Amino acid sequence: MIELPEAVVLARQMNQILPNALISHVTPNHSPHKFAWFHDDPEEYRTLLIGKTFIQARYKAGMVETQWDEDTILLFAEGVNLRFFGPGKTAPDKHQLLIQFSDGRILCASVQMYGGLWAFRAGMFDNPYYRLAQERNNPFSSGFSESYWFDLICREDVQNLSVKAFLATDQRIPGLGNGVLQDILFRARIHPKTKVRDISDPTRHTLFHSVKETVKEMAEKDGRDTEKDLFGEKGRYATRMSRNTLGTPCSICSSPIQKSQYLGGTIYFCPICQKPI
Repeated sequence: MIELPEAVVLARQMNQILPNALISHVTPNHSPHKFAWFHDDPEEYRTLLIGKTFIQARYKAGMVETQWDEDTILLFAEGVNLRFFGPGKTAPDKHQLLIQFSDGRILCASVQMYGGLWAFRAGMFDNPYYRLAQERNNPFSSGFSESYWFDLICREDVQNLSVKAFLATDQRIPGLGNGVLQDILFRARIHPKTKVRDISDPTRHTLFHSVKETVKEMAEKDGRDTEKDLFGEKGRYATRMSRNTLGTPCSICSSPIQKSQYLGGTIYFCPICQKPI
């Protein structure tokens, strides 16, 4: 899944390899998928994109926004897998969007569970998640300060939420999802089911720094080892709480890492270091 660290990495890689890349062919919706989301008719992507030149890629919280010429945006979000192939290489047979460049290179986008592949004229896409990703502060924003954090976590309407729900729902902190928050909470020694109201001010301070430092380290190490980059390589950030560590000893107390289903997703935690309050 594309979360904030992966969006940063993918945008960085695109800016390194795609300057002045010219789109020569577009294949939209080759493998129809019920939960692959397009903007309007995907067949119009050919008209919209062919002949356009890459300008730049930017991360928008957990989305990757690519700009082509001055007026065209191609936006990737959620569960889109992006892969780049050099000249002479063959892309997978199944994909939801295939971009071919004039020099024979290929950008392939595929969806497993769900994901957005939106192409549109700049300013012509009114998606609430996209809008909030641009408007709200994320952990890399200059506005994501400790005072901003305490205003957010001290709001009356979040006190009855679990800390997982607080961090990863309603775009309070765009780009943070169920995957990234596992290590954030482990570093802060907080169980995902803990209510926000039960977190002390010193622990809220610790959690703020855990959010900032964890996401920063993930991005600096080219993403998490549970995700792959533009070239199909796993990130170098070794997750502490993930499917990769389930059942292994906690790095602090040696208790086996456990998992549970909660709020529509899997949570991983140490039963000793992250005891529920």
